[in-house]
Amino acid sequence: MNNLILAGAVVFFTLVGFVALIIFIKYFNLWLQAYVTRARVSMLSLIAMSFRKVNARVIVETKIMAVQAGLPNISTQAYEAHYLAQGNVRRVVQALIVAHRAKIDLDWETATAIDLAGRNVLEAVQTSVDPKVIDCPDPRRSGRTTLDGVAKNGIQLKARARVTVRTNLAQLIGGATEETIIARVGEGIVAAIGSCDSHKLVLANPMLIAKAVLDKSLDSQTAFEIVSIDIADIDVGDNVGARLQADQAEADVRVARAKAEERRARAVASEQEMKALTAENRAKVVLAEAEVPLAIADAYKMGRLRAVAT
Repeated sequence: MNNLILAGAVVFFTLVGFVALIIFIKYFNLWLQAYVTRARVSMLSLIAMSFRKVNARVIVETKIMAVQAGLPNISTQAYEAHYLAQGNVRRVVQALIVAHRAKIDLDWETATAIDLAGRNVLEAVQTSVDPKVIDCPDPRRSGRTTLDGVAKNGIQLKARARVTVRTNLAQLIGGATEETIIARVGEGIVAAIGSCDSHKLVLANPMLIAKAVLDKSLDSQTAFEIVSIDIADIDVGDNVGARLQADQAEADVRVARAKAEERRARAVASEQEMKALTAENRAKVVLAEAEVPLAIADAYKMGRLRAVAT
């Protein structure tokens, strides 16, 4: 009996040792890689990752990348938590490295929150380092190629602008996107053109428009900070004022004709009414004349009227 128990124990520990050896061989390279790079990922942590269905290679490689770039204070549990939350660990670490090298204030919590919110945190940091240029208007989004504004003298101006923006990391979560920047800048340019007394002022100094737009703080509550607004092109369009005046004059003529026609119709109606009244009075006269012989006859009968011999 004792021999059976001893044999069973030997078999059990042999199996356990064999499994441990397989696991050790499987994760030894990763552990050694983390050890020599001072990433501090223990063998137990690597084994536990397999039970939590975490890709240990991704965690080790990203942590090594962060440590070698000068970011050693992020714990292994933080990497695992973001991985389990369906986040892109590698992209977050790359963004943190870029921010660290560019001396941009970005911590792990903010970066992971931006990533889980669906924003590309690496692209955001790169845009913060290397500003992005946006066409306004953007033909791919609106189908329009120019922003059309009308100065106070009635001349239409067609403008195209290029807006240089960089990411505002503090407003990236919940901030408005590029479409809002394009819409606000377009509205500001049209309003700036409309506030000018003459189109010649804008043609002589297009920066008047850019300065007026920049002074309105159009980037508030957006994920971007406007660095500059440059007028890429500006052309003279139609004389909208003259066209509107012509249209107004034509409309006034139509109104005057309608009023004249109304007065003529009233005069014709009044004439017809007078003719009808004249005919009615004439009929009354005829009826009165017809009653005179009857009245004379009645007078003869009553003896009130006698014939006088001549």
